[in-house]
Amino acid sequence: MTKVLVTGATGFIGKALVHALNQQAFDVVAVVRHISQLVSEQQIELGDLSSTTEYTDALQDVDVVIHLAARAHIMHDTASDPLAEFRQVNTAATLNLAIQAAEAGVKRFIFISSIKVNGEQTAPNSPFQEQVASPPIDPYALSKYEAEHGLMSLAQCSAMQVVIIRPPLVYGPGVKANFASMINWLIKGIPLPFGAIDNKRSLIALDNLLNFIMLCITHPKAANETFLISDQEDVSTTQLLQKITKAFNKNTLLLPVPVSWMRFTGMLSGKQDVADRLFASLQVDSSKATDLLGWLPVSNMHEQLKKIAAFYST
Repeated sequence: MTKVLVTGATGFIGKALVHALNQQAFDVVAVVRHISQLVSEQQIELGDLSSTTEYTDALQDVDVVIHLAARAHIMHDTASDPLAEFRQVNTAATLNLAIQAAEAGVKRFIFISSIKVNGEQTAPNSPFQEQVASPPIDPYALSKYEAEHGLMSLAQCSAMQVVIIRPPLVYGPGVKANFASMINWLIKGIPLPFGAIDNKRSLIALDNLLNFIMLCITHPKAANETFLISDQEDVSTTQLLQKITKAFNKNTLLLPVPVSWMRFTGMLSGKQDVADRLFASLQVDSSKATDLLGWLPVSNMHEQLKKIAAFYST
């Protein structure tokens, strides 16, 4: 039986991943900050992960580490030095865990990075691919980028294999942050000025991400590779809102307000970042995952949105 250690096990993705691994009869060790809820029969409380966290007991007989824990991207970061804060958790703590994992004989280390390593937006019909032309400027993205490079360097000088996955926005039952905000807007039934947004966004359903992670646990060709993945079903923001509305059986009116007007309003109100996320395109090319590993999405957007709607009704 393959023994898998999962960090960030109480998060949106982590909790679902631990459940999926248990369903497939993996031997799962869940690393949590505080034991406030039971997500796995084997749980280890390690507090906030850092460059000095000790993993000796947690890594005993572990075959694969799936590293989800991170300092998440923050829209309005109040830290005096955001880059230092991100590096402490996303870079230094990640490499500390990876080094100890390699020394403990772990065979494979799967790192959940972020599409932000590639950038914030794409030109029309020019999706991101795995290659990154230059280091990102955003502190969060840079900390993930540096962790990726450290992990690949470790893979070159140790027996441990590394797999890097850069997902775009992940959605599914229990989703939070911006996606949850969109759902809450639509549930209220208030007319929204988002009926004429002609962009293209790649997303990844939670079911698809979990399926791909689990494939990477064992697939021999995943070793020391980086992957971009998505539902392979790019939509505009307007189309996404329409699909959510349909899944929730709502009749929210989406008004066709020109994007140029809304961008101008966003600039005046100091919400340019929010405007970019709503109106800009961000597409990813996930063909490498298909060509190299034979992976295809196991769920479509309609199915995943219906699961979210069912989750909200419980």
